[in-house]
Amino acid sequence: MSFTDKAKNKAQELSGVAKERIGDATDNERLRAEGATEQSTARARRSGEQAGRDVKDAFNK
Repeated sequence: MSFTDKAKNKAQELSGVAKERIGDATDNERLRAEGATEQSTARARRSGEQAGRDVKDAFNK
């Protein structure tokens, strides 16, 4: 995964955090859920990236 992809994932995660907090502050359930979904998506991508690196490293040993 390139630096650009990592930066996009981090930006999406931070955007999700912001949306979730704004949703909490304004008692907006839709915004809170949307923020949680964005965070989960970004974290899943990061986990997938890590798993790919682990598999690659296992074959290189």
